[in-house]
Amino acid sequence: MHVRRLALGIALAVTLGVAGAASAAEDAKASKSSPQAAALAKQLAVAKLQYIATKDPTDPGRFVAAMHVPGSQLMIVSARYGAPALLNEKVLLGKFQDAYIDLNSASELATRVIVEDLRADGFALTKRKDLLRDSFEANGKRVVFDFDWRKQKLSQEEYFSTLAAADTQYARMLELLIAEASKPR
Repeated sequence: MHVRRLALGIALAVTLGVAGAASAAEDAKASKSSPQAAALAKQLAVAKLQYIATKDPTDPGRFVAAMHVPGSQLMIVSARYGAPALLNEKVLLGKFQDAYIDLNSASELATRVIVEDLRADGFALTKRKDLLRDSFEANGKRVVFDFDWRKQKLSQEEYFSTLAAADTQYARMLELLIAEASKPR
């Protein structure tokens, strides 16, 4: 009986060790944008805001704006704006929808970055069965993150390096928006 308990204890420890290693491996592949996307979506829902915008403190003339469709998606745009004082005024006055529209339509096209996060859950770095087609557009080139790089005429290496770079850039944009959304209104 004592030997059986010891064997069960060892089996349990091995099982927990394997599960812990699997969990650690999943965490290592975790997206940088996932926690921030969830945090921003939650903040916007609590504040009952559909739009948020801010200027990028490290890049003069560049702004970031988001539209949140609760329970569904985040649409983010970042770009330089030809008349930064005008857009900055809209941000300061809380006219976030106007700022979002201006960045989508009147910003400098060569500097525009657009993110479509269809679940507001960040970019998935590994393929899942329930994967939606998030996308990232920069320099006039749009990449859909559906793990079908051949369809987009990319090599596997190009696809994954683009995904990693887009995830990092998206996470940074989300951090700026979270800071703005956390300001008292």
